Amino acid sequence: MARLLTTYQEKVFPALQKEFGLTNPMQVPKIEKVTCNIGVGEASRNAKMLDVAVEQLTNITGQKPVIRRARKSIAAFKLREGMPVGCKVTLRGQRMYEFLDRLISIGLPRVRDFRGTSPTAFDGRGNYTLGVKDILIFPEVDYQKVEGTLGMNITITTTAPTDDQARALLVGLGMPFRER
Repeated sequence: MARLLTTYQEKVFPALQKEFGLTNPMQVPKIEKVTCNIGVGEASRNAKMLDVAVEQLTNITGQKPVIRRARKSIAAFKLREGMPVGCKVTLRGQRMYEFLDRLISIGLPRVRDFRGTSPTAFDGRGNYTLGVKDILIFPEVDYQKVEGTLGMNITITTTAPTDDQARALLVGLGMPFRER
């Protein structure tokens, strides 16, 4: 069983239940899924960039990504409808907890000049999104294959009805938020 899941069940769950006065255990917030997305703007001109992004996202998450295609044509970006523009992975269950554990304990501390993640990046419904400017913070990435920098968006979807409950859940799991 994943280390972060054990922490959630033994420490975070009872603490959240007590803090918010929740009598029904189904009301206690939990993480539903984690979505990782890499947008490759150069994919329209250089198909190899998308292959590198797919391979590295597979290494990071342990799951094969889905290739995302453009929904609209945008002439200014030299983009036609149906062209590949990125890749994404939705993680649930065991893989999700293992990825979050690696992100919190290994990935984020390796960010240069890291002072914590933004405490205001919640969407109002208990979901949290953070952007990673360079995927090289993950030890699974083969830095020789990555040309330039590849960024990644990570969205953590929770069952929390409010941002305060979601923040308490993520703080309990060890997410390093910076002071406001």
